[in-house]
Amino acid sequence: MTEAHQVICRTGRTRALHSLALLGAGGAVLAAGRMAYRGTVVDAWALGGLATALLGLLCLYAASVHVGADSSGLRSHTLLRRRNLPWRDVRDLGVHIRYARGQEYRRVFVVTGDGSRFLLPLPVGGATADQAEFDATVAALRALHRLHGTPVSDHVPVLSRRAAGRGSAAQLALCAVLLAGAGLAAWAVPGVREEREAWESATPCTATTPVGERAECLGTVHAVIARTELGRGNGSSRLYFTDGRPVERISVSREGARGFHPGDRVELTVWRHAVRQVTGEHHVWREHFPAAGEIAVVAAGCALGAGFPAARVLLRLRGRRLPDDEVLPSSLPFAGALAGTALWLLPLCYLRPASLIAAPDPAVWTAAGSVASLCLFGWAWRATRVREPEDAGTGSARARAEDEEEFVTARFLDDTDYNPHGFGTHIVLGGGPPAVVPHSGPGRFAAHRIPVERLTLTAVRRPRGGDGDTVPVGWHIAELDDAGVPVRLAAAPAVLARLTAELGLAPPAGEAPRARP
Repeated sequence: MTEAHQVICRTGRTRALHSLALLGAGGAVLAAGRMAYRGTVVDAWALGGLATALLGLLCLYAASVHVGADSSGLRSHTLLRRRNLPWRDVRDLGVHIRYARGQEYRRVFVVTGDGSRFLLPLPVGGATADQAEFDATVAALRALHRLHGTPVSDHVPVLSRRAAGRGSAAQLALCAVLLAGAGLAAWAVPGVREEREAWESATPCTATTPVGERAECLGTVHAVIARTELGRGNGSSRLYFTDGRPVERISVSREGARGFHPGDRVELTVWRHAVRQVTGEHHVWREHFPAAGEIAVVAAGCALGAGFPAARVLLRLRGRRLPDDEVLPSSLPFAGALAGTALWLLPLCYLRPASLIAAPDPAVWTAAGSVASLCLFGWAWRATRVREPEDAGTGSARARAEDEEEFVTARFLDDTDYNPHGFGTHIVLGGGPPAVVPHSGPGRFAAHRIPVERLTLTAVRRPRGGDGDTVPVGWHIAELDDAGVPVRLAAAPAVLARLTAELGLAPPAGEAPRARP
């Protein structure tokens, strides 16, 4: 229930949750009694009781969640923790977006006086039907905060996946895992190369070969196929031998298993105490020994893959002085630089795997590739810089004929009478009054005239998390006042500056336009 003077959030259907919690208590008693009666043996009844007890515990936790706010402060109670914060200890309230199974889940986060941040257990906004109630609850919480506290933001901060305030722990963990995999693969390169060379140079065993050296030579054993087993999907297939001699079964490829049939007499080649080759009358299967170059490519690929989460962490470090809900530049330029590096590094690692464990290869290939990679990463560094919003009025109107039409890629982010349901993707200039159109021309089909006389420019800023994912990375946003209604116009920085000039948008009399960070 949400009122003007207080906000109360509870989990719905608390009576049903309490009933399930009582059922879980009964399941715990059943499991304990069953295990005490039968000793340490856990049977189906005990397992059922434990499962019911776990379900009851989860329901009890859900039923105990309570979030409230009034003039005294903010309260958050759960089964495990309770928080009571007066409004003077709350710096800000915002929305944190999480993504799971292709759906957005919104929760409220609280910034305390020391700068730490935590999530409230309620409210939770997920489905479209719950979004209006969630937004109303957030608005009521912020209204109480403005009335009894001092919020630091004049808007609702929204932390989306592109926001500067999102943590980097997951990216750092992924980077560490990939680097560990790259190091492990690089460490295995010498051993893989030695094993393959030993296999290729092995000779058949003779009667005079000492017993202690027979593992390094090729032994032959005759056997009969008992049956074959084809694996499903990518699973391994198997060959079974009669009487279990010399082994009961071996794993082979799917194609290898298809080449043999029950009753086939085969010759097995044994090397280092394992069957490495099966030779039949019509088919031969050989175990695949990976080349050192293949493992080197895996190592280099893992190292390059670690570069992408590292680049995302780097972008967050570059934007550490930005507001938490500010949208960061895209990390795709670094992905392009890594892909360009892979074009020359992976073939080199395959052909010269020793370059991963020895001194760098001084070949022209390596030198040219290194220079190209430096240029690509320099370009990526420049492309991902945080561009400050340009002051309104710095753009210049382009001279054109009176009937010449020009379609500019820009969009209003709010539903208005000239942009119903956010249908506009372009703004047409010339050949008539400025209008919003859902296409790139030619012609003014479905055009809606922009009431320029009603619009007043308030500020120009970079995108925030609350602007949604519809704003392309790198665009800026002009905040407009449409006869008292706030409206946002988004476009590329240069295009936006030019639009404000050509549409004649100006700040209120006596005020200068603001370029917000």
